[in-house]
Amino acid sequence: MLNDFKAFIMRGNVLDLAVAVIIGGAFGKIISSLVSDIIMPLIGLIVGGIDFSGLAFTLGSSKVTYGNFINNVIDFLIIALVIFLMVRAISSLQKPAPVAAPTTKECPHCFSTISIKATRCPNCTSELS
Repeated sequence: MLNDFKAFIMRGNVLDLAVAVIIGGAFGKIISSLVSDIIMPLIGLIVGGIDFSGLAFTLGSSKVTYGNFINNVIDFLIIALVIFLMVRAISSLQKPAPVAAPTTKECPHCFSTISIKATRCPNCTSELS
């Protein structure tokens, strides 16, 4: 059982997932700081310092603070937008994958797909140049 657990842990997928979770947590802190320390103050200047956190109503003896929910939705949307923009910028820096050489071609006589190395079409038996 111990060997099975060791084999499970040492598989590439589990290790990749562990690394992704750790990096994702660190990346999340960076994005949260970017949003709360840089972007939100700028948005506050633009919209005149509107703060939704004080919006609430009382229902029976419970206080429903829907303003905090609105703030959290706005934060989420801004964080999602920033992550999208950062991933798009990072993706544009990566080199495109090399295009694989073709392995097939089309017979000019019967238009069937054949091996690129073929000198005669296996379907119509025409000689290929």
